[in-house]
Amino acid sequence: MIYKKIISLCIFCFCFSLCFSQDTTSSDGLLQIARKAAFDEKNYSKAKVYLNRALTISPNYSDIRIFLGRIYSWTNHYDSAKYCFDYVIKNKPDYEDASLAYSDLEYWNDHYANGLIVCNNALQYHPQSEELLIRKTKILRALKNYKQADSTVQFILKLNRNNTEARSLADKIKEEAAKNKISLEYDYVYFDTQFPNPWHLVSIDYGRSTKIGTVIGRINYANRFAENGLQLEADAYPKISKTFYSYVNLGYSNNNQGVFPTWRGGFSLYANLPKSFEGELGFRYLQFTGTPTWIYTAYLGKYYKSWLVGARTYIIPSTYTNTLSVAYIGTARYYFSGNADDYIGGTLGYGISPDDRSVASQLGTLNNQLPTYKFGAFFKKKVSHMNVLAIDATWYNQEYLPSTIGNQFQIGISWQFRF
Repeated sequence: MIYKKIISLCIFCFCFSLCFSQDTTSSDGLLQIARKAAFDEKNYSKAKVYLNRALTISPNYSDIRIFLGRIYSWTNHYDSAKYCFDYVIKNKPDYEDASLAYSDLEYWNDHYANGLIVCNNALQYHPQSEELLIRKTKILRALKNYKQADSTVQFILKLNRNNTEARSLADKIKEEAAKNKISLEYDYVYFDTQFPNPWHLVSIDYGRSTKIGTVIGRINYANRFAENGLQLEADAYPKISKTFYSYVNLGYSNNNQGVFPTWRGGFSLYANLPKSFEGELGFRYLQFTGTPTWIYTAYLGKYYKSWLVGARTYIIPSTYTNTLSVAYIGTARYYFSGNADDYIGGTLGYGISPDDRSVASQLGTLNNQLPTYKFGAFFKKKVSHMNVLAIDATWYNQEYLPSTIGNQFQIGISWQFRF
């Protein structure tokens, strides 16, 4: 009986080893070994050796040649990569993977015209390929052909409204497409106990897209604490690369009543991350009177189907307060059509945000350790070709003095005209 068990175990081990042994005699086996070398070991030289050996067995095996071309792309051997992709497309013009790899190569090397030709040729065979259309959109955006880029990305969203990468691209194209925009915004804040008079904030701004990115000038008027104040602000969104862009803010007010901080500033570095994620790291600077307040912020967001969800934190170091102060804010945005300007959403948070212009001046008067809870909702809709309406409302429950709690209600409306 024991011999039968030993024999069965030996047979199992032999079969197991056959299943997991490396096949170096067939082109398929060599392709699998090459993938392991490239992805698991990051050994591209080793992968190329296996792929070239596989091509001696099957010279017209398209997947092998495409993968070899991608490795040449990753190792900056662009002419060799082009040769691989051209070889496949010449023999199989409708082979989509070859066109995807070729367009990636041209896009990342700023050869946008060639990349567009590759995409358009492939789309003749695959007119509804979302992957090809995404690549075409990116190239058109890089060429600053925003009209065609928007048309292409809207077509993707008609095919699949849950395409998160297309949704993210649509947002960015909308911002870049309009060279000029004028916005008018009004916020009203009512307090049930903390202050006897409501607050009013009116802002008007003009923004323009430039070669370095969008630049915005803004004039803010507010009536707070029964006092009036004016503030001048400038925002800029400089582009750094295809992955990174930044935000720079500077504001000044000459009033001394705390209606606005005397100085405000800010900087953030944004990143378009893989898997439809986006991230931000930055700081905000507020100086009312005396010691200024530095506030550090981090954000992570993700596009998922028709949703954009994100979480943000603001941290005020203990250097400027009695103890560390932290604010947390979560947001969710649902796109209810294929347009990047059509969405509804909500906000749930703890603490006061320096980016919430309607109530940020409280950072100059509040003990930052006292809890503030907020819940808000917002709605944005494109009402005509170049006009966008936005409405938001927020409820705050705030302990503005020890053991003294009050509610405040904010409602805002804005109109933006692009031209």
